[in-house]
Amino acid sequence: MNQEVVILIAEDDDGHADLIKKNLARAGIVNPVLRFSDGQEISDFLFRRGEGAHREPGKAYILLLDIRMPKMSGTEVLAQIKTHPELRKLPVVMITTTDDPREVENCHALGCSNYITKPVEYDSFVNAVRQLGLFLMVVQVPVLNGVHGDR
Repeated sequence: MNQEVVILIAEDDDGHADLIKKNLARAGIVNPVLRFSDGQEISDFLFRRGEGAHREPGKAYILLLDIRMPKMSGTEVLAQIKTHPELRKLPVVMITTTDDPREVENCHALGCSNYITKPVEYDSFVNAVRQLGLFLMVVQVPVLNGVHGDR
């Protein structure tokens, strides 16, 4: 049984989000992609709050999460995800423009699966996204049920 993984992109910069999508496609990744523009949107989707789309029980997701976003930072979203009994299994790849070792360490301490910096150098970014593409093809992503109380 090979479940199709939905790729969630939480990135406030349209240019970066488009680049991620283009490079996923170039790497041969044809999985469905959902884009969120700020930390609150992705949090509401995952925790099934407020208006708009919510995650569906029984679907597999992987989250590409920008660290610096409006309303709620990526690290705040990551901390919420990793303390939730069901969502903590969600693979989260942090994406940022900095490679500050303290920030990297903090994200790993909170439980991110991987960490990708957005190099200004285009080829490096394409390479990072291609590596992620291979990661998406080989990784076994857990299905999130969330049928029991969500808090």
